[in-house]
Amino acid sequence: MSTVPKRFEILLVPEHVEDRGGATVEDSAVRTAVVEATGRHGESGYPIYEGHGIRADIDPGTGVVEALLVDGHELDYGLTVLARPATAR
Repeated sequence: MSTVPKRFEILLVPEHVEDRGGATVEDSAVRTAVVEATGRHGESGYPIYEGHGIRADIDPGTGVVEALLVDGHELDYGLTVLARPATAR
């Protein structure tokens, strides 16, 4: 049985970047946040993760973000969201 991540790191990155100039995805992110499992499920049926103004329904098995609110609003056009299990820092 696989374990469900308790935390994910969310990265909001521009959908299209001509030249990152060697920058990593992390360096290109316009906003990052670590979100934690709330124990609730969203309308998508997936667990809700929240933190730092971000609320995301994330499929914990694949890391796919099924729903996202940033400061209570839908994601702006031109941005995409990436999620990965958060590591202890």
